[in-house]
Order: sequence, then structure tokens, then C-alpha cells
Amino acid sequence: MDFTTGGLLEVRITPADVGKRVSVRRRSDTGGGHPAFTDTVGVLTSWTAGVLEITRRTGETVRIAESSLVAGKVVPAAPARRRGPAATARELDRIAARGWPPLEREALGEWELRASGGFTRRANSVLAVGDPGLPLDAALDRVTDWYAQRGLPAYLQVSTGAEGTQEQLAAELARRGWTREVQAEVRIAALAPLADLPGDLTRVTVSREIDDAWLRRYQRFTEPSPAVRGVLLGGPSVWFAAIPGDVGAPGEAEGAEVPAAIGRCVVDGRWAGFAAVETDPARRRQGLASLVMAALARQALDEGASAAYLQVETDNGGARALYDGMGFTTHHAYHHWRAPHEGPR
Repeated sequence: MDFTTGGLLEVRITPADVGKRVSVRRRSDTGGGHPAFTDTVGVLTSWTAGVLEITRRTGETVRIAESSLVAGKVVPAAPARRRGPAATARELDRIAARGWPPLEREALGEWELRASGGFTRRANSVLAVGDPGLPLDAALDRVTDWYAQRGLPAYLQVSTGAEGTQEQLAAELARRGWTREVQAEVRIAALAPLADLPGDLTRVTVSREIDDAWLRRYQRFTEPSPAVRGVLLGGPSVWFAAIPGDVGAPGEAEGAEVPAAIGRCVVDGRWAGFAAVETDPARRRQGLASLVMAALARQALDEGASAAYLQVETDNGGARALYDGMGFTTHHAYHHWRAPHEGPR
């Protein structure tokens, strides 16, 4: 926040700025006779009846009384990109969707309805990028009906925190009682430095196929399902990596091998998307995840890719720290919003 304490504070925003990214300061009463000040940055998604609504990068909408404002201004649509390949949020969201394709899809205007038998929210949610071609309430009715026909809860995947993202849609969903369940980050990096991560790459096997051993390490795999293999094997050019582990690990069938680490990469033009990078908990901090990433990055470089992306949930501190060390920076956030009146699943 760049409000200065020595300068004159002014409110330089109006209801005409709805839809723009703003920075505001408001006064709050602490009860002790000394006012406190709170700063908020986000997209101004509503200004009615003396109340502003500002949707932050996290997808959270903050309500602020107009009478409490002491300063406010329009700011650039997104913070300056520090490093990494250039891309728009819309470009990355569509590339990531191609890299994690559903078994079934249907267009709703520019939105894409996706279903895969419930395997992962990404493959069972609406990619809400662009215009659905209908008034919002009609579009949401169509979405909930479509998923109900498949016995699935209705989710919308909505991005925030960059130029052209869907803060206004997020605010509208909140007003209609939709629940924000997941917050994740889309991160990007240059690809070549990943391929140069240190380690003995002869320990890593890279293949176009996934076997039962790879799936035994994959934490999202619970039971055989066409959806699991269909989603994992889908995408423009998909590669799987594994580092051999122990035979007969606890809880596994006698003689069953479980890799020490695994990973998946999908190459789509200049982009290489990484996912399912997982390590045996007993063998963490041995550089195995970095080794898997390096092997997959070299394969992607061979296919002409130059940029990397991945998606990581914000509450996964260990993975975020790992990717920080590899040079990944956060480009924008996305969230899964669940329709109201849905029971637990």
C-alpha cells in the first residue's frame, strides 16, 4: 500500500469505477477513542446504498461503508510481473484446462462445462472464462441442471488476482449463496532452469504410460476408475516420471512396488504443465521431487517448450516452499465455487 502519512488523503474513486482495481483506506473504531485504519486492495465489484464491495485476490469480498473511507484510488489492473514468461490469466486457464481434460465437456457460450465422474474438481467444474452467452441466473440454472443430471455437485472455477480475471463473477456467486471451497495459485517459471536442477537423472524413468505402481503412489487414486486414467492420460503431449521405491511397502499387497516419487507433465506448445508431483513421506527432503521435475522438464524442452506452469492449493505449505525454491512465482489465483443447497459429497 502506498498511501503516505504526510500527504493529503483523498477519496478519488466513485461508483463509476466498479469493475476496476482499487486501493482504499478506511477508518474503524477500536472502542478506545483512537481510530484504526485498514487498507484493502482488489476489484471494486459493487457500490450501492452507501456500501462498497471489493473482491480481493483471494476471492474474498469485503464490504466497506462509504462513510468510513478516508482514501481511495484506482490502481493498475495487476501488480507488475517480477519475472517469468509473459501470459494472460485467460491464456493460462485455458492451457491448464487442456492439460487436465475432462471425459465429458459441453460449451455454454465461452464457458466450458466439464465432468469426469467426480475425479478432481478441476475435471468436474465449469471453466468460467469469458461470457456464458446467457444472463447469469439463466447460466447458473443451466450449470446446476447439467451437473444434477450426472449426479455431481455444481462447481464453477473462477480466477482472481490478474488483469481480465473474474472478480465480479466471484462477487455475484457470493451474493447468490455459492460457497468458495478451494483456493489455489497458478504459478509460472522459465523451463530451462528446472531442467538444470541437480541430481542423477538416471534414477528417473520417463514414460508415456502409467502403470499400477505409479498409481499406488498417487494420493488421489483410491479405486480403479476409467476417469482416473482418462484424465491423467489426456492432454496434448503427456509424460509420466517415477523414481523406483520399495517393494512391499506397508499397507500394500505383498510384492507390490510403490515408487519413491512420481510426477506428470503435459506439453502444450511453449508451455509445460506439471502436476501429481508426489514423494514418499519417509523420503522427503532428499531432492526426489526436484529430480522428477528436472527429468520431465528436459523432456518438455526436447519438445520445444520454454515455459512452465503448475497449480498448487494455498494451504499446501510444503509444496509452495518447494516451488518457491525452483523459481516459480504466483501469476493469479483460482477458486472452486459450489452451488448452494448441495449436501455433502
